[in-house]
Amino acid sequence: MVSFHIRPSWFLPESAATPENQYASRRKFLRDLGLGALGLGTASLLPSCSDPEWEHFGNKGGTLFPPDRPGFPAPRNQRFDGSSLQTTPASIATTHNNFYEFSTDQSRVHKLTGLFEIDPWTVEISGLVNKPGHYSIQDLETLVPLEERVYRFRCVEAWSMVLPWTGIPLGKLCEQLEVQPAARYLRLTSFHKPDQAPGFKKMSYYPWPYYESLRLDEAMNELSLLATGIYGHPLPKQNGAPIRLVVPWKYGLKNIKSIVRIEFRKTRSGTFWNALQPQEFSWLSNVDPRIPHPRWSQATEKRIDTGEKQKTLLYNGYGESVQRLYRPK
Repeated sequence: MVSFHIRPSWFLPESAATPENQYASRRKFLRDLGLGALGLGTASLLPSCSDPEWEHFGNKGGTLFPPDRPGFPAPRNQRFDGSSLQTTPASIATTHNNFYEFSTDQSRVHKLTGLFEIDPWTVEISGLVNKPGHYSIQDLETLVPLEERVYRFRCVEAWSMVLPWTGIPLGKLCEQLEVQPAARYLRLTSFHKPDQAPGFKKMSYYPWPYYESLRLDEAMNELSLLATGIYGHPLPKQNGAPIRLVVPWKYGLKNIKSIVRIEFRKTRSGTFWNALQPQEFSWLSNVDPRIPHPRWSQATEKRIDTGEKQKTLLYNGYGESVQRLYRPK
């Protein structure tokens, strides 16, 4: 008997991704995007790349991956199988990063992480949970086994990538931590170390540290991942080491990096960009090509590796898994 494999709506055809061995030079992408969404539309907010104070933070060593540790490379989850896919080259994904804690210049972030210390690292789990405490990355990876998944990544600035993340499903971690019935939201907080990342002092007008929030049902969704690796290796610093959120149906700004605290709450918490500019960044920040950003359309996106434009999919192509979360009550 012949069997047929029906691919879900979020499946990526091979033509949609760029071969990892095609280490082409990065395109001058910012020429087309201008300052970008998070630049707040003014060059006066951009720190000088020639500032000698920034050179103090320079990355003297390698800019790619930390040493491997037990669990890497992790087995790939066949529900998100990328064995027939080819991803955005690692050389591009690790040198084009939105991480304001280091720089607003996406091409310089990886050069300014030299003083950033990611080992040891603990994540404080607090709030409405039966197993609160301070967990190391290894503790978390022991609670829930690592797995690899290939996801689309869509930035609010209208560029995109395809990335192979390694991490632990957030929903399974919530189960292991025994989240209490009263919990309805998660508040996630990033690091705040001005002596290790120059953006804190250069952009002191921002309400650091960076923070984000999810509804509990979003966190429990099968797609939600706490990533501790990428491309089969532990996360590089510029990609949010040692642990970050990956929710692929939302714009990249929701995917908070370098998490130090997760609080389970009964009431909704704010989010960094929504608090600063609610007219531009919604609390949910779901990818929706029908809703334009106030300054540009979200109907299309540019692949960061090829420069090609393509149509943006509702929920970034993951509607089959998440659309039920947003139906009217």
